[in-house]
Amino acid sequence: MGSRVLLVEDEKNIARFIELELRHENFEVVHVVSGREGLEVAKTHEFDVVLLDVMLPELNGIEVCRRIRSFSQVPVLLITARDAVIDRVAGLDAGADDYIVKPFAIEELLARIRSVLRRSSNANHMNARLQFKDIIVDTDAHIVEVNTQNVELTKTEYDLLVYLMQQKNRVVSRDLILENVWGYLADIETNVVDVYIRHLRAKLPKLASSYIETVRGVGYVMRE
Repeated sequence: MGSRVLLVEDEKNIARFIELELRHENFEVVHVVSGREGLEVAKTHEFDVVLLDVMLPELNGIEVCRRIRSFSQVPVLLITARDAVIDRVAGLDAGADDYIVKPFAIEELLARIRSVLRRSSNANHMNARLQFKDIIVDTDAHIVEVNTQNVELTKTEYDLLVYLMQQKNRVVSRDLILENVWGYLADIETNVVDVYIRHLRAKLPKLASSYIETVRGVGYVMRE
């Protein structure tokens, strides 16, 4: 068997379709139908990725994702019928790694699964400690410190900071940031990057926030 997938989806036809396609691609699939059951299974079993519908009985997908993040960094891909930016942002803030909107082609779903698995694999192999000036990131513990003071970040803010630190002295475009932090294909607005840059700067101490430079018309850089 290949990677293990937890599928949390209460619509029988959609779940069956996804499960058959994933098994055909050599994924091992565990399917549950409620948010509460999905949370319990995620707590007690190891998975490589979680496919999580937003509209679920008992607990909605965003809340399930938020609770999963309290004990696991397993990649989470949200599935939803709603195509509003506010829903995408809510899901990402809850700790989701990616987001796909129904109806979708199975090829797109598979591409997104492969993308989050690649990013997860790369994260597992990078150095456990990153430093840029007085910002230190412990990537094993997911802790960010500035001058020994902890900085609380959402998962997306954390991933954005780590990516910029890994690319220090290199100007990265919004499209590159989207690809490497969100993993989206070309269907999300690049201004989401600007929103999260503002969030990140606001949470960092004043001097550290200035380390993220805007290169007008190009993107962002952390320059030594």
